[in-house]
Amino acid sequence: MASRKVIIALAPVAAGTSIDYKALAKDIVASVDEGASMCHLHARNEKGELTADCTPMMDCFEAVRAERDVIVQASTGGVSDLSIEDRCNPLRYGIVESCSLNGGSTNLGEAVYHNSFEEIRYVAKRSYAANTVPEIEVFDIGMIQAVEEISKQTPFRTPKLYNLVFGHKGGMQPSPEALMAFRSFVPDDCMWGVTHYGRTDWDFLAMAIAAGATDVRIGFEDSASLGNGKTASCNAQLVTRLRKLIEAIGYEAATPAEAREILGIK
Repeated sequence: MASRKVIIALAPVAAGTSIDYKALAKDIVASVDEGASMCHLHARNEKGELTADCTPMMDCFEAVRAERDVIVQASTGGVSDLSIEDRCNPLRYGIVESCSLNGGSTNLGEAVYHNSFEEIRYVAKRSYAANTVPEIEVFDIGMIQAVEEISKQTPFRTPKLYNLVFGHKGGMQPSPEALMAFRSFVPDDCMWGVTHYGRTDWDFLAMAIAAGATDVRIGFEDSASLGNGKTASCNAQLVTRLRKLIEAIGYEAATPAEAREILGIK
């Protein structure tokens, strides 16, 4: 019997940090070698500031793709003053195969993350027109209901992929009860994965994998912790740790080709 495949999604850049894009590309390549099949980036300048200019991000993706196959996922989110049109600029690029689609507004600590229904519909329409598979990021259970209602009038690629986000102050916290409750509201015809922001151990991710997560996000954007008080010096170390965890449970990390088949990326 074939082993279940789990997609490792890499989010390698912590918010508010400066970026050496050449070093980042090397780290992403090394992460792909360790089992990552998708890479998630925001459009940021070298200072780490969110920007409408996608050039640095796309140059990085091109450099990575010149050496390794990986699913290119661009963010359409982030707490900033950018308009929704500017946030969707990455969808103009053919290299982008997937994008984040935020399912609603929430508090991220002291920041307010604004994603109105109008903005959700806009990103859905833009991603659908670009033939890009959205990963729908939801921070509470009500966002799933909202997206399901919106999708009755707005085209979405199917099956939908929900990314259940845990760990932000003001959002769902990483407990077994929260995971089971959150998971129970994902429709049966949809896929789901998890992000654990602020992670200091691997227990919650292990539980999510065992519970059937399609993809698991890892990387400096969410946490650099290797557990036991140790901190990773590069994203590839986090990917290695996650891949070994997936294998210890009895599954395998999906290759980029396998991940495309799972997600329905043409």
